[in-house]
Amino acid sequence: MSVNFLLAVCLGYVALLFAVAFIVDRRNRRGPIGWLQSPVIYTLSISVYCTSWTFYGAVGSAARSGLEFVTIYTGPTLVFIGWWWLLRKLVRIGRVHRVTSIADLISSRYGKSPSLAVLVTLIALIATTPYIALQLQSVTRSYQIIAGEADVVSTAFWVAAGMALFTVLFGTRNLDANERHHGVVAAIALEAIVKLVALIAVGVFATFGLSGGFDDVFANVSMEDIRGAGDIFGPRWATLTFLSAAAVICLPRQFQVTVVENIEERHLATASWLFPLYLFGMTLFIMPIAIVGLKMMPAGSNPDLFVLTLPLASQRDDLALLAFLGGFSSATSMVIVAAIAVSTMVSNHIVMPVAMRLLAANPAVSGDVRNLLLVSRRISIALILGLGFLYFWVSGGSTALAAIGLIAFVGVAQFLPSLVGGIFWRGATRVGAIAGLNVGFVFWAYTLFLPSFAGDFSGTAAFLAEGPWGIALLRPQALFGLTGLDPLVHAVIWSVGLNTLTFLVVSSLVTPGALERLQGALFVDVYRTTGGRPAGVQVGTAQSEDLFILAQRILGAEPARRLFDEMSRSQGRAGGLPHPTDDVIGRLERELAGSIGAASAHAMVTRIAGRQTVEITDLFDIADETQRLIETSRRLSEKSIEQERTAQQLRNVNERLRALDAHKDDFLSQVSHELRTPMTSVRSFSEILMTEKSLSEDERDRFVSIIHDESRRLTRLLDELLDISRLEAGASVVDVEPIDARQAIDAALAAVDSMTRNSEVDVTVDPDPSGLNIMANSDRLRQVLINVLSNAVKYNAAEEPSILVRTNVRGPVVHVDIIDNGGGVSRQDATVVFEKFARGSRASRDQGAGLGLPISRAIMRAMKGDLVIVFANDDTSYFRIILPLESRTEKPAG
Repeated sequence: MSVNFLLAVCLGYVALLFAVAFIVDRRNRRGPIGWLQSPVIYTLSISVYCTSWTFYGAVGSAARSGLEFVTIYTGPTLVFIGWWWLLRKLVRIGRVHRVTSIADLISSRYGKSPSLAVLVTLIALIATTPYIALQLQSVTRSYQIIAGEADVVSTAFWVAAGMALFTVLFGTRNLDANERHHGVVAAIALEAIVKLVALIAVGVFATFGLSGGFDDVFANVSMEDIRGAGDIFGPRWATLTFLSAAAVICLPRQFQVTVVENIEERHLATASWLFPLYLFGMTLFIMPIAIVGLKMMPAGSNPDLFVLTLPLASQRDDLALLAFLGGFSSATSMVIVAAIAVSTMVSNHIVMPVAMRLLAANPAVSGDVRNLLLVSRRISIALILGLGFLYFWVSGGSTALAAIGLIAFVGVAQFLPSLVGGIFWRGATRVGAIAGLNVGFVFWAYTLFLPSFAGDFSGTAAFLAEGPWGIALLRPQALFGLTGLDPLVHAVIWSVGLNTLTFLVVSSLVTPGALERLQGALFVDVYRTTGGRPAGVQVGTAQSEDLFILAQRILGAEPARRLFDEMSRSQGRAGGLPHPTDDVIGRLERELAGSIGAASAHAMVTRIAGRQTVEITDLFDIADETQRLIETSRRLSEKSIEQERTAQQLRNVNERLRALDAHKDDFLSQVSHELRTPMTSVRSFSEILMTEKSLSEDERDRFVSIIHDESRRLTRLLDELLDISRLEAGASVVDVEPIDARQAIDAALAAVDSMTRNSEVDVTVDPDPSGLNIMANSDRLRQVLINVLSNAVKYNAAEEPSILVRTNVRGPVVHVDIIDNGGGVSRQDATVVFEKFARGSRASRDQGAGLGLPISRAIMRAMKGDLVIVFANDDTSYFRIILPLESRTEKPAG
């Protein structure tokens, strides 16, 4: 493959990408493009996460450290599957507040602080530098492999220059009000497909072309080789997973595509499963390529480039060219988006504040600020690529790709505490965020960024080995005596750990300002806000003409005219400029924020509008007081509802007490009646026997028999009262043992046989419970069955009365249902029939004392069972006796 041919292919590929971006941008000006606004395109743009580190470096990492490379993918997978609600909140905040970058979001959250925006921008710029160097290194090395030996530094310089020009043409051709780059998104989506296809193609070739499939690839490979030197799920694994999860949120390029370029919030739902699926496709053949490369390539070959060298070694120039384009796509997509994101931060938060001071005294020119921003972004892109080249040159480009990428990951992880804390914790403050970021950045630079230059500067090797001035406690990779840790784990503990601790402590000690509190409430409660800006009346001295001139200088003449015409129409004005109301000023600030960032837009509009902070404070105090009143009203309402609920419960209790009182009276009346009747008979006939001396022997025998029967009746009644009292109190112990259910039922049926015959009641037992053992007391169970069966006979008013005894096993218990065709007990009677001396509405005064069912239920509960009334769908009812089943007995057939 000649060098000229390779250059021609690269230029043609770049031209294709530029054509796609140009056509999409031009078409988008005429209206939204349906397919471009699909969730699939959005997800493919998020794949900018997969850079040349993923395309080349993952194979090198697998060859050196085994499965450790998987952690770089598990982190984003966990975020998109398990934490997509966090991404959704970020997207909602970005849409509501017109966020243009991660620096814009953090500074806007903490009172639109310019100083915080500058700090985040500088950290992002420095942390991105090693990542840019990584892309330069991967493209340069892959070019060398194909083109042969070349001047590495010269090649890297021209690659950096070409990428800078490429990025300028892609990302700074215009200034979008929302900082969305539709053409860039389309080109990135195309590159995502190219690098995925290329990596899978090389993986299929290595697995099935150079080997006999997966079994052949992994043959004679030990588990230790696959696992690598590190412990799976050990400290380094956990650290790498955390860093990759933080990176997919905090990397400027990831924030750009995930939050800023998001068109529809609902696209996140698709990305939550499609992006992890894309990552799975990128990792599927990483380990096979690494294993085949180690087996086939000569000793000492660079494993980072196995994706390219394997096809070249096999004389597959076509596949090697595809692999080169895949790696080139991985590098260029990252450089484009990262440079756009960081250059936007530099122009909005560093160049713009300076320009505000310099242009304040100059005559207003339409679009002058806009042109300045475009120029500053183009210069920033060149600066960013220049810094990346400088890092590559100084570090020598000898470090493994994965190690360089991890330096950037730890750098951007410093944003995580202030970012996550800011959107979930109202108490987070600007001072806390600045303090945490400064501490984290210093420790990151000292423990990880500086050691990456080991040996490249005079004295650095001794500095790292012995510490500054020979102080061992200050060694960058064993700080304060913390030794024995992996350098990456060591750096994360000190930088991210102290960053988080400082942020929490300082925020807890410092009271936030009025605007901070207001912005904090808007960010934390973003789902409950509508406009996303501080509401309320602010008195100012703004003139419509001044606001229009400001809009022209930043947006340009025509966009500013359209914006002000729209605001005029919303006020019902046929022509002219709108009145400078609160809504107009707020709308203008939001529109400008899309181009110059929230902090700069707020500063410029505030200066022209002449607004005062004290009024925001008053407004916030009023909002606080209103919130307290609303909370007090809510609590009073809850207490009122609770009191009403308590009153209803008291009414129910009173009704129950009145019913119990009436039942008590009825109970006493029934007891008196039931006791008085036999006692009256005994007394009467005893007096007759005592006073009447002329009675015949037959009469005396009959009277004595009556006295005996009534005495037995009285004794039985007293025994029943004592029996039920002991059973309910648990004082009477009922011994149970395994008995045959069929025998118990037959014994009860035999006892009521004369009653069923006299009443012509047909009794059926179905199914046959023979062999079914239950735990019960035979005599007591027979007593219950007789009581229920006799009731079913006595109160059955059907023309052809019948009784069904049905037995069913339900898990550990047996149901014995006694069903008659007389309709059963009504729902009203069912509430009282188990009360003592209570009888159903169909019972007469001479049909028992009303103690049978209460005693029967007490007996069943004493045997760990129960007696209940079951209602069918047609509102008929029947009695169910529930008994425990002997545990070792199986359910009989049938």
